[in-house]
Amino acid sequence: MKICVIGQGYIGIPTAALFASNGCDVVGVDINEEIISNLNNGVMTIEEPKINEIMNACLDNGTYHASLTPEEADVYIITVPTPFKKEDLSCDLGFVISACKSILPLIKKGDTIIVESTIAPLSTETTIKGIFEDRGFNVGEDIYLAHCPERVLPGNMVDELIHNNRIVGGINKRSAKKAAEVYKIFVKGEVIETEAKVAELSKCMENTYRDVNIALANELAKIGSKLGINILDVIKIANKHPRVNILSPGPGVGGHCLAIDPYFIYSLIPETAKIIKLARDTNRSMPDFVVENVRKILKNEDNPIISVFGVAYKGNSDDDRESPSYEIINNLKEDYTLKIYDPHIEKIDLSFDEAIKDSSLILVLTNHDEFMHMDFDKIKQEMKKPVIFDTRNIIDKHSIPDDIILYNFGNLYDVE
Repeated sequence: MKICVIGQGYIGIPTAALFASNGCDVVGVDINEEIISNLNNGVMTIEEPKINEIMNACLDNGTYHASLTPEEADVYIITVPTPFKKEDLSCDLGFVISACKSILPLIKKGDTIIVESTIAPLSTETTIKGIFEDRGFNVGEDIYLAHCPERVLPGNMVDELIHNNRIVGGINKRSAKKAAEVYKIFVKGEVIETEAKVAELSKCMENTYRDVNIALANELAKIGSKLGINILDVIKIANKHPRVNILSPGPGVGGHCLAIDPYFIYSLIPETAKIIKLARDTNRSMPDFVVENVRKILKNEDNPIISVFGVAYKGNSDDDRESPSYEIINNLKEDYTLKIYDPHIEKIDLSFDEAIKDSSLILVLTNHDEFMHMDFDKIKQEMKKPVIFDTRNIIDKHSIPDDIILYNFGNLYDVE
């Protein structure tokens, strides 16, 4: 079976790797020349465990190659980005539509087209299906169309792609069956066949559910700072209830899923999806909340330098898509000198020692393992004033020497 995977990013590369390592002839397609050149030379463009080893083996045995243009195949899998439109928060299908049109000259009867990109409910039926119908195909009979959203956690993508349950939403039952057969090549979890619109809304709601729960924790952080109550203690105690699981607050929500997908639902029915929008507003307000407290911490400092620790939205990852760190950085750089440190982001080459030199504050924005256990002796020696604001609540307060000040979302009320 030949598979053409369009989009070689955080989802496209692992997907292509697993099909290629399971006996399929795979071509990975992307419009970025640098990405294609790197992939063909065995240089992975994402930081993800196991991917480098798998892809290089596939390059060696000829089951994978990368290309700037699509090639004729039996299955076409689309994994391109789907941002939201700022004017109305709706799903921007521009990249998906372009990808679909790029394969039109290659499609033949019996082919299967799968959209993995997260899309708004009803998009397959109202928009994508018509692209192929306009070409003269009877979609669901001549060719098969399905929406099959991914469910993966950066840092563990390979295992999750293999073992997680997979939703396969066909434009009709025959399309769902055909797409399910494709994923059963490597998926060991349950492959769930359903309608395209059910799959679309399921994926959006999975991320919306998480966004809403994060918003509750973030709102609690604001409440605690106003009332003078340590909300980290509150969360720890409340979660001892057998049916309560409050999440940890943070500096905001990032990534290409949680920060975007809820808008796809809201934009369709804004008069009804009020909780979804309120949760989004709450999480989007957290960068301002962080900046507000940084200003309080540094209000008595002259010309302070801030060491920003982390721009990736997720710990131990190089994924910085929609990261709240960038909004925080942009707001702070107007008034402060910033030194940015992230050992997982290749374009940032500042070292730990360079980042903390003469600094008045370490601002932890990402939960990388490296930030949990820092060299506190060096911090005391090199910083102008040893103060840490841990917005990820990852540093154990008992591990901090007494002469280093640690703020987190549990004790912001102590900031004078």
